[in-house]
Amino acid sequence: MRSTRNSFACLCIMLFGMLFVPFTLRAEEVGEYIAIRKEGASRIAVVLDKTSADGGKQTEWARSLDVTINKGLDFTGLFNLLPAPLNIRNGQNGGLNFASIASVGGDIYAGGSVTKRSGRPVLEMHVYDSSGKSLLARNYTGEESQLRAIGLRFCADLVELLTGKRSVFGTKIVFVSNRTGNKEVYMCDFDGENVEQLTNSRSISLTPAVSPDGNYIAWTDYTSGKPDLYIKNIATGAKVSVNKHGVCISPAWRPGTNTLVTTLSYQGDQDLYLIRADGTVDRRLTKGGGIDVSPTFSPDGSKMAFVSTRQGGPQIFIQDMNSGQVRRLTYSGIYNTQPSWSPSGGKILYSSMQKSGEINIFSIDVDGSGLLQLTSGSGNNEYPSWSPDGSMIVFSSTRNGRRRLYVMNADGSNQRPLLNMQGEQQQPSWSVSK
Repeated sequence: MRSTRNSFACLCIMLFGMLFVPFTLRAEEVGEYIAIRKEGASRIAVVLDKTSADGGKQTEWARSLDVTINKGLDFTGLFNLLPAPLNIRNGQNGGLNFASIASVGGDIYAGGSVTKRSGRPVLEMHVYDSSGKSLLARNYTGEESQLRAIGLRFCADLVELLTGKRSVFGTKIVFVSNRTGNKEVYMCDFDGENVEQLTNSRSISLTPAVSPDGNYIAWTDYTSGKPDLYIKNIATGAKVSVNKHGVCISPAWRPGTNTLVTTLSYQGDQDLYLIRADGTVDRRLTKGGGIDVSPTFSPDGSKMAFVSTRQGGPQIFIQDMNSGQVRRLTYSGIYNTQPSWSPSGGKILYSSMQKSGEINIFSIDVDGSGLLQLTSGSGNNEYPSWSPDGSMIVFSSTRNGRRRLYVMNADGSNQRPLLNMQGEQQQPSWSVSK
C-alpha cells in the first residue's frame, strides 16, 4: 500500500452569532493555517493561509477539499474572511507558536492533511486546545468521487465542535421550479449544489414535502386536471395517489410517523385530514368552518399549526393532536399564511401580507409572544422553511424580479441567493438527507 501526503487548507473566515469556544485551524507541514479570533463575547474569527500546490493526485484532491471546506463553512453564515496570522510555527523546532495564535485571539489549533491510500483520498484532521490537549482526531475517507462529501463531513464536525449542534451539512432542500416550462419538483443539497429533478408530470407539481425519515416525498399534482396528492417512495420509485373528489393540497408529514396531513374537500369544506403513506385516509382533523390549509408540526408531532379562515382572513392556528383543542396564534396582520414550526419547538415562521401589499416573513413564539419581522423592503418573501438544525431559513423572494430561493440566518441576517438556475423557484422545504 502506497501512501502519499499533501497538506491542504483554503479559507479565511469569521464566526458570528453565538458564544463559542475560540479555536485555531492550521494545515500541517507546508504553512497553511486557520486561526480563530474572539471579538467581544459573541464573535470568533477563523483564518487560513493557503499554500502552493506541488503536483500529484493528492494535490488535486487537496485543492478540491480546500474549495469545499471554504464554501461549506462560509455558507453557514457564521464565518467571514480575515487575514492570516504570522509566525504560527516556532522557527527553532517547527512546533506551534501559541504566542502567535494568542495574538489573534486563537485558543485552539487544528491541522489537516490529505493522504493517498490504496488510491483513495484520506483527509486527516486534528484539533487541539492552546495547551496541546487533543480535542478531535479524525480521518475522513471515501472514493475520489466523494471528495465533496468528505470535506463536508469535516465541516459538520468542526461546526459541531464549536456550537455543540449538528449543522446543515448533508441536508437537502426540495422546491418547485418552472425551468422546463412546467412546474416540477426538484431537490438540491443544502447549499444549492447537485440539483436533481424529481417529477416529470409536464403539468403542475406543487408544495413538495419529504418525510422525516427521508423515505417518501409528497406533493400536489395537477396531471388529472385537478389538484391530487401523490406520495412517492424515493428509494423504489413506487408512487400512490390520493384521488378524492375536490381538492387535495399542501401536504406535511407528522414527525415520528409515516403519516401526513393534507387538505381535502371531498366531504364539503376544505379541511385537514391525516393520510397514511399508502394513500389511504386515516381520519379527519378539522371541522372549524372556512378553509384549513398549510399544516406544520411541532417536533414531537403532538401539535399542528395551520392556516384557517374560520375567523375571517387567513390566520395561523394551533391544534392539539390528541384533544383536538384549537387556539389562534396570530393577530397581527390581515393575511398570514405558510407556517413552519422550528426544530427546537419554540417558534413558528410564517408569511404575512403588509398594508403596502408586500409579503414578508415573520417569526413568532408558540405562545404568541416574540413577534419578529425577518424580511423588509425586498419584494415578496414567502414559503419560509427551517433548516433541520434550526440555524437557517430557506425562502422564496422576488427581490430581484423573478421568484428565486434565498437563505438567511434564523435571526434574519445574512440574506443571500441559494442557487442559480433557469426559470423561477419557489415553495422550498428543507429536509434531512436520506
